[in-house]
Amino acid sequence: MRTVLRRPDFRLLFAGLVASMTAESILLLALAIWVKELTGSSGLAGATTFAIIAPMTLAPLVGWVVDRYPRKPLFVAANLVTAALLTPLFAVGDRTDLWLIYLVAIFYGLSYITLNAALSGLLRHLVPAELLADANGVLQTVRQGLRLLGPLAGAALYTAVGGGLLAGVAIVGFVAAAVLVGPLRVAESPRSRPGRSCPGRRAGAACCPRGCTQLSNPASRPRHPLRWSAEFGAGLRYLADEPALRRALLGYGLGSLVMGFSESLIFAYVDHGLRRDAAFVGVLVTVQGVGGLVGGLVSAGVIRRVGEVGALAVGVALFGSAALTLAHPNLWLGCAALLLAGVSLPLTMVGLHTLIQRRTPAPLIGRVAAGADAVVSGPRAISIGGGALLVGVFDYRLLFVVVGLVTLLASSYLWGGRRLSPSAQPAPVGGAPVRRRSPTGAP
Repeated sequence: MRTVLRRPDFRLLFAGLVASMTAESILLLALAIWVKELTGSSGLAGATTFAIIAPMTLAPLVGWVVDRYPRKPLFVAANLVTAALLTPLFAVGDRTDLWLIYLVAIFYGLSYITLNAALSGLLRHLVPAELLADANGVLQTVRQGLRLLGPLAGAALYTAVGGGLLAGVAIVGFVAAAVLVGPLRVAESPRSRPGRSCPGRRAGAACCPRGCTQLSNPASRPRHPLRWSAEFGAGLRYLADEPALRRALLGYGLGSLVMGFSESLIFAYVDHGLRRDAAFVGVLVTVQGVGGLVGGLVSAGVIRRVGEVGALAVGVALFGSAALTLAHPNLWLGCAALLLAGVSLPLTMVGLHTLIQRRTPAPLIGRVAAGADAVVSGPRAISIGGGALLVGVFDYRLLFVVVGLVTLLASSYLWGGRRLSPSAQPAPVGGAPVRRRSPTGAP
């Protein structure tokens, strides 16, 4: 990680991202607390999180927009627009203004997808391929640290100064991110104009050097401009056609179908298993946050050893092991399990993001990154709702066993495809790491 942090261009991007991620982390929980205080309803407070997640259904459209513009100017503009979208929060005074909070939450969810998709493309142009895992690992380490402290800071700040000033602090964070990233010089390769067919396509290739987004068989490719619908779905088609990405999303998607159960199961574990107050969940979340920091620090090394798909497999396996451990209520075992669960999250995120950045043609990376977010977040959102229902019907210990077995099955499927994204080999003196070629011949 020290290698990538020595790069002045990455340090500038890193400073901007720390500012925007800090604003994000203090805002998320505070919005729900604000709604709870205005209405007294836990359900309406929870709906705030749903309002942020709901725009994920528009991820393919957002990715299509992102791929039409240069990454750095788009990233700067998206931060400034996000800051502007928060200004209606200054007008919230009582329960009748609740719709303003939900409106801001929806638009904030859209901006979150946009920023993530633009960041994937920006990192692809800014950081050499052999350092992408280190860059993603550094960012995940910071993100996990902010998840540990940011929500608590946001809640405390809301209590101390109120929602309006809290929104002001978040706005400053997003504006600071735009100001810090603005001076970056990023040499982006020219992209072919949207909607044009590509005569320079290489036979049998997923995408030609000129960035053609038409990914069908060259023999059947018509020689006429692409329709907007073809460009719109190009990212999802690429995810389905590229072997390593397809394996990663199928395996991780399978695990995500049950991973969200833990959001509700952890409360039953603390209540019925440890016989403690619900507030003790905060202690376990802190332990999980410590594990997240560890996972962020070691993720790049794991990817160098077993590749991106292998790192995904390890992360999902750690989560499955944690779930099986939580089936037996014991405080020390529970702390160990939450530590493992914390390590698993950055491993999966760094593995998936690095795989997307390394395996996706630059003109498609916005659509592919946004599409991958939708494919993973959709099952996760469903499982969160399903877990809330199932925990009232079945014993939480049985559900933890189900989560553990399904995620270990998903991990086994991912591990079987680890050779689709080979690990990096030791670099020769003065050279960059050499990656073995996959069986399909992809780099």
